Amino acid sequence: MTSPQLEFFKSQIGKTLDQTPSAAGNWLSGTLLEIEPGFVKVSYTIRPDMCNPAKILHGGIASLMMDDVIGMANFVSESEVLMTSINLNVDFLSSAKLGEKVEVSAKLVRSGSNLNHWESVIRKESGKVVAKASSNMIKTHIKIKEILNQ
Repeated sequence: MTSPQLEFFKSQIGKTLDQTPSAAGNWLSGTLLEIEPGFVKVSYTIRPDMCNPAKILHGGIASLMMDDVIGMANFVSESEVLMTSINLNVDFLSSAKLGEKVEVSAKLVRSGSNLNHWESVIRKESGKVVAKASSNMIKTHIKIKEILNQ
C-alpha cells in the first residue's frame, strides 16, 4: 500500500513544486522528475536570488536543495512520524552559473529503527557534479498524518 504523501508527490511529477509541506522547498520551485521509496530527483534552474555576487549558485542554496530533496524523499518513506536532519555534510566540487539547470537526487543508503542515512548529488546537464552531501535523519514525535491535516 502506498502512503498518501507518496501518492501526492507522484501526482506532482513534471510539475513545479510550489505547494508542498516545505515552505523552503516551495521557494526553490523545482520540478519533480522522479520519486519512489528511497529515491527522488528534482530539477532546478539557477535564478538570481539563488546566486552569490559572482552569479554562481550560493553554497547555502545548494545545501538547501540537497537537504530539501533528502527531506522530501524521507517524507514519502514508510515512517509514520516525521524525521528531521541531524547533520548535513556537503562537498562543493564545481560551480553552477546563473541560468543553468541542475538535477538534485537523493538516495537512501541505510534505513534503521531511528535513523535514515541519505546521500544527495547536484549535477549539471553535462553530468558534472556540482556538490554532494550525506545526511542522517532522526525520528521525531510528530506524526505525518498531523502534518497532512494542517
